[in-house]
Amino acid sequence: MTLPSVRHARRTAAAMIAALLASATTAQVPPPPPAETLIRNVAVFDGDRALGRHDVLIRGGIIADTNYRGKVTATMRSVDGTGKTLLPGLIDAHVHAFGGQDDALLFGVTTQLDMFSAPQSTAAVRAKMAAHSNPAMADIFTSGILATVPKGHGTEYGFDIPTLTAPAEADAFVAARIAEGSDFIKIIDEPGTTVGRKIPTLDAATITAIVTAAHKRGKLAVVHVQSLATATESVNAGADGLAHLFIDQDGGTGFAALARAHHIFVIPTYTVFEGFAGRAGAAPLLDVPALAGLLPAPAITSLKEAFGKDRAAKLDAIEAGNISALARAGVPILAGTDAGNPGTWWGLSLHHEIDLLAKAGLSPAAALTAATAAPARAFRLADRGRIARGLKADLLMVNGDPLTNLAAVHDIAEIWKDGQSANSLRDARRTALIAAASVKGPPPLALPAGGRIGGFGLVSGQPSLTGPLGAGWQVSTDSIAGGTSVVALAAGGTAPKGQQALALDGVIKGDFIAPWAGVAFNPGAQPFQPGNLSAATAIRFWARGTGKGFAVMGFSTKGGPRPSTRPISVGAEWAEVTVNFADLAGFDPAAATLLLITATQPAGPFHLEIADVRLVGAP
Repeated sequence: MTLPSVRHARRTAAAMIAALLASATTAQVPPPPPAETLIRNVAVFDGDRALGRHDVLIRGGIIADTNYRGKVTATMRSVDGTGKTLLPGLIDAHVHAFGGQDDALLFGVTTQLDMFSAPQSTAAVRAKMAAHSNPAMADIFTSGILATVPKGHGTEYGFDIPTLTAPAEADAFVAARIAEGSDFIKIIDEPGTTVGRKIPTLDAATITAIVTAAHKRGKLAVVHVQSLATATESVNAGADGLAHLFIDQDGGTGFAALARAHHIFVIPTYTVFEGFAGRAGAAPLLDVPALAGLLPAPAITSLKEAFGKDRAAKLDAIEAGNISALARAGVPILAGTDAGNPGTWWGLSLHHEIDLLAKAGLSPAAALTAATAAPARAFRLADRGRIARGLKADLLMVNGDPLTNLAAVHDIAEIWKDGQSANSLRDARRTALIAAASVKGPPPLALPAGGRIGGFGLVSGQPSLTGPLGAGWQVSTDSIAGGTSVVALAAGGTAPKGQQALALDGVIKGDFIAPWAGVAFNPGAQPFQPGNLSAATAIRFWARGTGKGFAVMGFSTKGGPRPSTRPISVGAEWAEVTVNFADLAGFDPAAATLLLITATQPAGPFHLEIADVRLVGAP
């Protein structure tokens, strides 16, 4: 991941929680494919070059012929490709696959290379891949857990990951990752010199040892870098590729020659750096007719997110210099987005990355190769990335000729995944989003006297959570998304104003990417249904406790499964806590689905007491 501050890390951790809590949309299953599909008279770009107009035959999920000259039979589905171009399915060479897994395919991205996520977050897709039954989502190949040092980049997301500090630990670390299912190894070489925060990182000797251990087992080693110095160090350590292109300066012909001599590939991830440089460059693609109407509100919000004033002109100059120099030197350039970070979204952002690579100096053909054949070759995916007999029928057909007008790659006519058309998935998504937008929200809820929504006490000796609104209160932990954090309730002490407190004693476990444990208020009639809290402007309560981190989190239909999070200060003495809804970025109280008071520390035990929880009415 590429995050320039702890604030951004917290936002991304929150997104991870959300994506694992629920899916923004429900993945559909396309109808069974015809026995054969014949795409007639279509211009073919095979991933490297234009082949001219051909008839391409799909049979059983495989490209059976790229220049079919036989009869059109009654059992074939015949598709007219006149005026269109057929390309291999797109490959995003840098994502974090904790979410959006049913979004990427809708934009023609048929394969994603995951550069760090918990193994359980990709397990379902990979099980479908193993069963040769994954027609509704992009395939995922993953690094699993990345290699970093204690408190280094990659440890800031609330996920207690294994780390290493010495070359002698490299062999066991790599063996453990492969045992978990990692397809390649991701290494962090990021001391924070570029992003301005001081964080430790692996030394050159340990990086070299990790690379050696990966190669001994036949696995690629890819390194996260953001500066010319760390890029140079990683290339000299034997890395196969760079997960980012450095952004601190123009490396000129010198670095390009070094990269060429060491036969590495580079994934610039221009898109994510652009957002962090203050320009939401992918947002205009939301207005392209063939790409529009496929993403829910949380995705659109993310794509429009940029940080600070627009400083992207400097980035553009550096990227143009570096990418052009690498291309002239013959260094493979791979299109990757770092999707999962603010300012990006799975699928659509790869279209923007293709545009940015061309802006930086690549020809249209080279930019398309960067998103098809180049990543397939670099990551040894021999069954995809090109249009050739016997390869997977993962295909993208667009209107027009993107080799002469690159923008044509955005004008999607049809997508095939494993030989099955994905157009029914696109139609279903648009229909579902239109239907969801037409549903009127619930009327405003009348706040109870004094605004109190949490009354805590004992019933038959057991702690009781009661409330006058909605479905009331419940325990909430990351167990609903595969985590193992735990919390138990007990009677707490007496808070100021004589209110009985509720005590939460729990343990945040370190085996989940963004853990939490606490209590949740459901304003709707049923858990997770929306309730209109627009009559309130804030939540207020008394709290005391011990632990490393607490927060209020708010979910609403506007944010979808992405929570809005506001850290709170909790100490050993009672203090009143107020969190204004306006400070919960992206939270819409008029369609609130959940409010949580929770521990969010990375790992370890905690004790929290809360009392007298109220909604503060508008003045």
